[in-house]
Amino acid sequence: MHEYNAGSFLPRLTRLPIRPLPDVLINQIAAGEVIERPASVVKELVENALDAGAQRVEVDIEEGGARLIRVRDDGGGMPAEELALAVSRHATSKIGSLDDLEAVLTLGFRGEALPSIASVSHFSLTSRRADDEHATRLEVDGGRTGALAPAQHPPGTQVEVRELFYNVPARRRFLRAERTEFGHIDEWLRSLALARPDREIRLQHNGKLIRHYRPLNEQRGRLARVRDALGESFADYCLAVEHEGAGLRLTGWVGAPTASRAQADQQYFFVNGRAVRDRVVSHAVRQAYADVLFHGRHPAYVLFLDLDPRRVDVNVHPAKHEVRFRDQRVIHDFLFRSLHATLAEARAGAAPKVESWSGAAVDAPLSTGSDSPSASSAWTPRQGGLGLSVGETLGQYRRLYAPQAAVASMPSMPEARDDEAPPLGFALAQLAGVYILAENAHGLVLIDMHAAHERISYERMKTALAEDSLRRIPLLVPATLSLSEREADFVEANQQALQTFGFVLRRLSPTAVQLDEIPALLDGVDARQLARDVVSDLMEHGATRRVEEQRNELLATMACHASVRANRRLTVPEMNALMRDMEATERSGQCNHGRPTWTQLSMQELDKLFLRGR
Repeated sequence: MHEYNAGSFLPRLTRLPIRPLPDVLINQIAAGEVIERPASVVKELVENALDAGAQRVEVDIEEGGARLIRVRDDGGGMPAEELALAVSRHATSKIGSLDDLEAVLTLGFRGEALPSIASVSHFSLTSRRADDEHATRLEVDGGRTGALAPAQHPPGTQVEVRELFYNVPARRRFLRAERTEFGHIDEWLRSLALARPDREIRLQHNGKLIRHYRPLNEQRGRLARVRDALGESFADYCLAVEHEGAGLRLTGWVGAPTASRAQADQQYFFVNGRAVRDRVVSHAVRQAYADVLFHGRHPAYVLFLDLDPRRVDVNVHPAKHEVRFRDQRVIHDFLFRSLHATLAEARAGAAPKVESWSGAAVDAPLSTGSDSPSASSAWTPRQGGLGLSVGETLGQYRRLYAPQAAVASMPSMPEARDDEAPPLGFALAQLAGVYILAENAHGLVLIDMHAAHERISYERMKTALAEDSLRRIPLLVPATLSLSEREADFVEANQQALQTFGFVLRRLSPTAVQLDEIPALLDGVDARQLARDVVSDLMEHGATRRVEEQRNELLATMACHASVRANRRLTVPEMNALMRDMEATERSGQCNHGRPTWTQLSMQELDKLFLRGR
């Protein structure tokens, strides 16, 4: 019993004797953990259908799921005697021992979803195996189980959930608008469709077909399913990822940095086929994009991580949204290095590589338009734009880069014959002292010469100074850092690891350490704060890039000042030399701040501007 204090919403509790809770109340409490909203119900029911071997799943929704959720599948079905067990607490066919739990690969396994759902709705379960004479139906009303009854139904299972939370009005009041709740269902099914391209999934809302993900074969289906789920803008310009090592395999696609989004609404990560959210993963992805993404933008990606199921705990969240990796430092480092290498391979003018799950690579069109010609379009040699061959442009190279000769020497240039078009083509002219206009096999190329040269200079300096950043110098006056006792313990136990990042720290007291040496290149930065950040990252993620980020920030400033400025007139050979260098430089599609360095206008797009062909 609750008695409320005068003038306060806090109850004054009256002690009651300890007693066991009724089963219905237990299930309703469990529903509070498992069933957050109608989308949670759809998730649990569809996962059960897929675990049962369903090749086709139909989802019917009314009023955003508050009025009706019906999930029908063509899976293996259940015998009549197991229907009552299916809606009892912690009954499952998917695990039988602790070993099974540690290596679980099914999507559902807790055995609490159906009884939790049935306790807060008008629930019915109909199922039939292929060799049964008829189906069997079981109804549960607010947790009260009825009797089994024969029914008509094809092989498979159908679950109906009506009036969700009808007997828990406080929970029902917290449901959002119909459109919002349906949006969560639609988004979750989109995530599932990305993970299972070989399954057919239909979604109806208020009697109208909203989504129909048709089954696709494994060899070509994954990228086609990505196109269906995320649209052309992602599928045409994504970068294929396929890396393997340390017992881990990462596959999928990441969006090009110039195709970043204002919101993190196209980020899908799957561990052994299960969609999850994880801080280690998010941190690794952010760090991989740190050097190429505009401030405040978010990358898009669809990534699949496969590993031994014993290396990941999927049982840390009631709704199974989160996982815990047993060796998260290895996972973080593997993800970061794999994505960092993929992004580094993207060069200006190179068509992004997209590939089917079979591994066959194809070049996506360069143009941002949907009507761009194929890469085999006819090319008429222009000899460097104004009568100059590719070889003749190299003589102008040192003149272009003379102001920053101390940074690095000229890199090797890609070879090209006069009858071949380089990816960015050949220079035609310079516009307003800012942009280079060039012609390639697809049409017109526009290049921001300062942004492009900034990236080239930046990448050179990073290469030249990669090792120097680890050289340490002593502080003239050692700095004292106040840390928590836990952080100080970590510093004392990991001094060697900290030295690899250029920091020498020694413990002075239970909550204080002394900073004696820092990376040489970072002399002048806030050494105390940088050391704290490094310690914090190593403790939380097992890895840190704070030193590299500080170094890169300094180099980016140097590269900006060293690059060709606006309103500087370039000769045609100088412009061609700059474009050839862009084609040879990693990440040259974006400047150091994440802005694009070039864009393509196809002949079709130009024709549309001038209404040609009508």
